[in-house]
Amino acid sequence: METADLMLDGNALGGALGEVFVAEITVARSTCGSCGAVREIGALAVYTQAPGSVARCPDFDAVLLRVVRAEGRIWLELQGVSRLELRAPD
Repeated sequence: METADLMLDGNALGGALGEVFVAEITVARSTCGSCGAVREIGALAVYTQAPGSVARCPDFDAVLLRVVRAEGRIWLELQGVSRLELRAPD
């Protein structure tokens, strides 16, 4: 079987990601991609004075994530997070 035969589009992740993002996100553990510190999302340093919100690592001050909500949409960037650990729903 060829690799192309095994490939699906991103819709195949809908079920798994739908379960993840209904979980309580503030207790999810994020790992800083810059320094490796592990903190719950609720313990990050968050700034909301911009058009969106920016969460920074309290240890290294690196930007971990950005959230912007506008025009009926939500943009989520996790570029500074090397890993996000959530509890699976029951």
